[in-house]
Amino acid sequence: MPYYVYMLRCADGSFYVGVTNDLERRVAEHNLGIAATSYTHTRRPVTLVHASAFNQILQAIAWEKQLKGWRRAKKEALIRGDWGAIRALARGPSTGSG
Repeated sequence: MPYYVYMLRCADGSFYVGVTNDLERRVAEHNLGIAATSYTHTRRPVTLVHASAFNQILQAIAWEKQLKGWRRAKKEALIRGDWGAIRALARGPSTGSG
């Protein structure tokens, strides 16, 4: 069974990252607002902007944690599929020293 790490763009422009074994159902649940305490409940509608599939749940959880730690610019680069920008953002800002 595949596991998916997904990223949603919320109506307020923020991002939500989660993990599921049923991507279509989970995105629908976010849009229906089933869980009143969910981050996305007051930020609907949401749009799926990225998903990665994994065979192992532990791999999916590790990727989810990594994405949650990324800054907005890096998440936007991932959505665009811009791996060069992701690498550059991973290095951080240039110090200008040689």
